[in-house]
Amino acid sequence: MKKRKQRSGWELISEILGEVSREGKRAKKTRILKGAYLDWWSFEKYFTQLQDGGFIKRVDDPAVGTIYELTERGEDLRGRLKDVGGMLQ
Repeated sequence: MKKRKQRSGWELISEILGEVSREGKRAKKTRILKGAYLDWWSFEKYFTQLQDGGFIKRVDDPAVGTIYELTERGEDLRGRLKDVGGMLQ
């Protein structure tokens, strides 16, 4: 079995933002958590920081329940992290 390298905080944030973006208007917490391959504690820590910072917003949709989407600020951060990640490879 191949061992996965430990990811930095910035990589985790980038993956969470990427999962929210991929899910589009239907991003639920469990799908984001599973897509980013995180344990619950790490996920909650970074997800809460992203919400508090205004990068992800909660939307209560009567048809599907609580969903999450990126704000304009979140899209900007995602793009910047992608650029930095590309430079470091």
